[in-house]
Amino acid sequence: MGYNETMKTSIVLVLLTLLTSSSGLNILGVFPHLGKSHADVFITLMKGLAQKGHTVTVISHFPLSKSIPNYKDIDLGGRSQAFVELLPMDVINPGSRLQMIGNVFLLSYFANISCEVGFSSPAMQKFLKTDEKFDLLIIEFFNSDCFMGLTQKIKAPVIGLSSCTIMPWTSERLGNPTHTAYIPNNNMDYSDQMTFRERLENTVITLIHQAHYQYVTLSRDEEIARKYLGEEASRIREFIRNSSLLITNSHFTLNLPRPLVPGVVEVGGLHIGKTQPLPKNIEKWINESPEGVIYFALGSLIKGDTFPKEKRDVFLRAFSRLPQRVLWKWESETMEGKPDNVMIQKWMPQLDILCHPNVKAFISHGGLLGTIEAVHCGVPVVVMPQFGDQHTNARALEASGGGVILQLREATEDKVYKALKKVLSADSRQKAKDLSERFRDRPMPPLETAIYWVEYVARHKGAPYMRTAAVNMPFYKYYLIDVAAFLIFIVSIFIYILYKAVKYAIRIICKTKETKVKSS
Repeated sequence: MGYNETMKTSIVLVLLTLLTSSSGLNILGVFPHLGKSHADVFITLMKGLAQKGHTVTVISHFPLSKSIPNYKDIDLGGRSQAFVELLPMDVINPGSRLQMIGNVFLLSYFANISCEVGFSSPAMQKFLKTDEKFDLLIIEFFNSDCFMGLTQKIKAPVIGLSSCTIMPWTSERLGNPTHTAYIPNNNMDYSDQMTFRERLENTVITLIHQAHYQYVTLSRDEEIARKYLGEEASRIREFIRNSSLLITNSHFTLNLPRPLVPGVVEVGGLHIGKTQPLPKNIEKWINESPEGVIYFALGSLIKGDTFPKEKRDVFLRAFSRLPQRVLWKWESETMEGKPDNVMIQKWMPQLDILCHPNVKAFISHGGLLGTIEAVHCGVPVVVMPQFGDQHTNARALEASGGGVILQLREATEDKVYKALKKVLSADSRQKAKDLSERFRDRPMPPLETAIYWVEYVARHKGAPYMRTAAVNMPFYKYYLIDVAAFLIFIVSIFIYILYKAVKYAIRIICKTKETKVKSS
């Protein structure tokens, strides 16, 4: 190739690069919640967008350990306060109805911490002084909307992300139906098949949660936005109603079917990437178990080594009766009374373990990310829900054929043994594989789906036409209270007139009879 041809080729490559980079979006991601499991979902999407050539800035407490092109972290610096392996099990009362109902107040408390820690961060204060322009704002829709005040500064379409099933107060901002007859409040413990009492409780608790969020949480969010961003930024409710899209880490095959408006897109499994080779010691332990392996982990929030001793002994005795080996995520170096078929380790690569063909069952607390990973890998689960959405996840998983529920407070050696024998049965393992096939059978992988819709919203300037008219409807209109009142009024008038007419007719008939009697 000659010099001129080389120059021409170089110019073409440069132009193509410029064209590609010019078509990329400048995206701001804001994820101030202190829970790492939430960040795992969002960061996966933001990394995917960066790899597609978009420029991505991420405000969170969880910066990347290794930088990648097009990706910039703004570290809020709150990792020391993050909810990572924070809760000892003795402070959790998983069967308490009061705790389930009161989840909204706990979430509000954590939200206030996230808002204050995030806005007061030096990195955040420095960012607020910049004038960088963004094409999209991607933000978490969970337990607070204080950072929605940034919409006033960013002036770009807003996309919400949810790492869990849709919160009771989130659906209405997209005009998405929340029918409490069959859509369970994800702070409770219902499936979509509810008794009268459960439907009554589900309805009342959902209304309480929605009212608390509207009149307590959002009012506080407005004050925080006003404090840090100014008066104009406190129009939180207006910014919420103008949201373009909600991307939620759920899927109807697992989290039960429900109606979704065009502005709500399910991408359950968004955080799942390619499996990696296992550490040698774990791989050896799994491969050398002729009957397979049971994996036991309680996620990133619950400290496994705070497992109550009497319940731990129950599990250890049940494990000693099984031919399978057990991998137990345990944060201490030792475990008293551990049988030879149990291996403990402080950290384990969960997805890589679950997708190993010799792993036969999973004992879990019901966190959504771990539940999705088990479903993705086709592993049946014994679920011991503790708090938050774990009860709803457990019910959905059981209803979908992916596992069984074992309440920790009721756990005995025999109950643990029987639950494990059930999920280890050929029937349960086949149901888990069938669920996995349904879960994975999609037109596009979850990450590609999420990226497509993010780019779609940007291409169509926020895609306001996807918002249904329900978004701006007052309560009485949405639930047809005015129509119902009018119909009741009309029916009441008709019944009243009919009553008067019948009464008058009876009076006439009676008078006629009296006249006839007198005349005779």
